[in-house]
Amino acid sequence: MSVNKYKPHILVLPEDDANRQIANGFILELNLNSCAIQVLPEARGWEDVVDKFTNDYASTMRQYPHRMIASLIDFDEHEDRLIYVKGQIPDDLKNRVFVLGVLSEPERLRRDINKDFENIGEALAKDCSNNTNELWGHHLLKHNKTELDRMISSVKPFLFN
Repeated sequence: MSVNKYKPHILVLPEDDANRQIANGFILELNLNSCAIQVLPEARGWEDVVDKFTNDYASTMRQYPHRMIASLIDFDEHEDRLIYVKGQIPDDLKNRVFVLGVLSEPERLRRDINKDFENIGEALAKDCSNNTNELWGHHLLKHNKTELDRMISSVKPFLFN
């Protein structure tokens, strides 16, 4: 489904198929306004997420001031990756771009909690909707706290019913 680009909305730019499946599970949450979120095709690597954002989406964000983007990347145990990726975001867009992901890779999270990717996404959305931290508090996800808090305060008014 396509979003109304003139109303508040968020695009999700996943690194790979696993992150895309998590995003698809997220939008299955019943309390979610599915007209305000769109999962984009996978970028095929965290560096490609940065390139796609810079080359394809930064300019449209300036055209559509209600647009936000969540980039889903694998941190591959590189805690400094967030700093690098955020450093590539132009200053005028920093407050509307969010970078989230599993500290290692989604496959490891899937093994740890014994849920498929879509169920992981649904559980993450439920945490956001209910102001809980059950799955977001997992050791492979807790590094997202600051970015997640920032994102939730921006998107919750239009994304969750």
